[in-house]
Amino acid sequence: MSGSGACARRRGGRPDKVVTMARKPKALLEELSYPGPQDVLRGNLALVGTPGMVFTPREGLNLPAVVFGHGWLQPPQRYRGLLRHLASWGIVTAAPATQLGPLPSHRIFASDLRDALEMVTTVRLGPNGISVDPAKLGLAGHSTGGGSAVLAAAAEGAPGVAAIGTVAPAQTVPSASAAATGLHMPSLHLAAENDLVAPPTGHARAIAHAWGGPVQLRVIEKSTHLAVTEGFHWSQVLLQGKPHRGTQRLVYALLTAFFLTHLAGEKKYQPLLDADVKRAAIDFQREGAAATQESGWRA
Repeated sequence: MSGSGACARRRGGRPDKVVTMARKPKALLEELSYPGPQDVLRGNLALVGTPGMVFTPREGLNLPAVVFGHGWLQPPQRYRGLLRHLASWGIVTAAPATQLGPLPSHRIFASDLRDALEMVTTVRLGPNGISVDPAKLGLAGHSTGGGSAVLAAAAEGAPGVAAIGTVAPAQTVPSASAAATGLHMPSLHLAAENDLVAPPTGHARAIAHAWGGPVQLRVIEKSTHLAVTEGFHWSQVLLQGKPHRGTQRLVYALLTAFFLTHLAGEKKYQPLLDADVKRAAIDFQREGAAATQESGWRA
């Protein structure tokens, strides 16, 4: 009997039915915390008019894609591990390098995120002509980039977004939590327990509780605002926290499970999303009225 499933047989030896054995959340977490099977290519968004980075699997057609919004003062290079990780699991990722100054416009950055979504769906990517399915689009972001991702999805005329994930999200101007009330796609919000820049109560929890559709909030223990970033950056002198490998491992695995489930239709990772993970327990969860059966999120 294999770990993924077994075939029950009648006495005559003919197959009766296939029984799928669900894998345990701990095993799924371990699997998704490591890079996936795809070779990854890196490109430059500037070639199509927007500064930033894009990561793709080496080949593939009609792939899912996620556009990621950087945090306040953080260059996209600080998230290259996360972007590359998602791409290794078959998800095209892009991160615009705009609004990097101390007084960014969240509204303009949200527009840049929408433009990046349009770009990845209309331009063949990489030397092998990677293509993205416009029905498999997601948004994600850290800090104000997470709040801007919410604004981007809520804007009138925005490309259809199927799922949104945020890490230590921060409120924006206009308000991300106000925009969240009109959103009905599944969302996953990962707050940092010891975040002094965007404390969970006024930011991640406010956004999650305002969400109009299926929503899950997890609080990562012993984590700070910059824990998901990598490398050193001068902004660490001003902002609380520093890169933390344990937090990155959890974020990589949970976001990968979330987007593979809701963009790529890989339901085998749903048990991980349903479980209380060590150091990242479910803090709040609610099913959307129109998507309870489809999503599989528990009450």
